[in-house]
Amino acid sequence: MTARLPATLRQEAVDAMDAFDVVPRSPVVRRFSPWPDRLFSAAAHAAAVMVLTLLLGIIVSLLIGARPAIEAFGLGFLWSSEWDPVQERFGGLVMIWGTLASSAIALLIAVPVSFGIALFLTELAPSWLKRPLGIAVELLAAVPSIVYGMWGLLVFGPLLATYVQQPLQSAFGDVPGLGQLFQGPPVGLGLLSAGIILAIMIIPFIASVMRDVFEVTPPMLKESAYGLGATTWEVVSKVVLPYTKTGVVGGIMLGLGRAIGETMAVTFVIGNMNQLRSLSLFEPGNSITSALANEFAEAGEGLHQASLIYLGLVLFFITFVVLVLSRLLLTRLKKGEGARA
Repeated sequence: MTARLPATLRQEAVDAMDAFDVVPRSPVVRRFSPWPDRLFSAAAHAAAVMVLTLLLGIIVSLLIGARPAIEAFGLGFLWSSEWDPVQERFGGLVMIWGTLASSAIALLIAVPVSFGIALFLTELAPSWLKRPLGIAVELLAAVPSIVYGMWGLLVFGPLLATYVQQPLQSAFGDVPGLGQLFQGPPVGLGLLSAGIILAIMIIPFIASVMRDVFEVTPPMLKESAYGLGATTWEVVSKVVLPYTKTGVVGGIMLGLGRAIGETMAVTFVIGNMNQLRSLSLFEPGNSITSALANEFAEAGEGLHQASLIYLGLVLFFITFVVLVLSRLLLTRLKKGEGARA
């Protein structure tokens, strides 16, 4: 039999409920958010609008400045190799080729080296070596680009000419097709020298990003793979890289952007010659940034200045294309991962 509360206790419970007013009520809806929230929202929107406004302003200013060259040369500017300020005949093929070739050489060298550094720091290095070696790699990113350029011109260039260019010419100079890449005087200047200097400059950026994204891989996943008998390479290729591919691609694109936009270091070692006699990596060449640094201050108003601004517009377009291609690559990787799942 269920015990019943005395009438006095029941009445006291009812009085207590009435006193605390426990009847549920509908929540109160605020018509206006507090002023700090409104201020923060306005500041965030203003920052986003400011970035878009600056981007649009840069594009418009480049188009206005390059308008005389665009009207005079059109798209033929992109595949013309002539650059004659006296006759006012300009073409950007030499600079575009130099920019793309030196950046491609830099990536071919920097990506494997950066991957090896990140792999060593996260999987193979003893604990006492990880921190000092990681700091040393990051300190390379703090070296000014002009120091890299001076070192490349005075120290690295002669070594490259003696111990790399001459042996390459002796080994591959007579090979049909391949020998064309190693023609020309081995003086230590040119596209190959610029690409190697750029590789040394972007290795710290790519290696640091790769190391950081490798470290965010859950230890349980790696330990499970090791427990199943996987080797270090199998763990990295089948566990770490699939988990961190977005960050790895982002780090590579960061290094590519730095290589494309580098100015002073390339200016010291690329040779600064507006000629495209061959596709040799030993021939002195030029890049978009080097041409702008060398000629913009002395260019008079007219086609010369407009052509240099046209080169700046082309460089902007190249960086935009690289960004779009990186996004498409990431999207395709995600779709492939979903298909495998």
